Amino acid sequence: MAVSFRDATRADVPFVVAMLADDMLGRQREAAAMESYLAAFDAMQAENGNLLIVGQDRGQVVACYQLTVISGLSLSATRRALIEGIRVADSHRGQGIGRALMADAEARARAAGCRLLQFTTNKARKDAHRFYDRAGFTASHIGYKKPL
Repeated sequence: MAVSFRDATRADVPFVVAMLADDMLGRQREAAAMESYLAAFDAMQAENGNLLIVGQDRGQVVACYQLTVISGLSLSATRRALIEGIRVADSHRGQGIGRALMADAEARARAAGCRLLQFTTNKARKDAHRFYDRAGFTASHIGYKKPL
């Protein structure tokens, strides 16, 4: 399967939201009106270094992720990329798209001058954890979140 990755457009947002909602956690938390998601996409577009990327197969959006480039002082002023909202459509899992997605994210991060690619993942996503381990990531930190 030849999936190609590109910057998302506003027209892709409903497909991305559908993928975000199509799992055990997303079903309960992705309930905003589409206008909210479109406004968030517009805000992302206005920010430097905040990208929504989609993967498509034969014109159909089948994967997505958000990549945010962060400059900072820690780790000897290491520039890092934060990856969020990693999804592959249920109908396309097990076909190597996840590996291609992570390779695309890594290539974009390197091109932006990043020396570290990081993300958080929900503790309940056991299958995803095995995938990330196989992809060469290390579960080196404990993540905390606090709703505001």
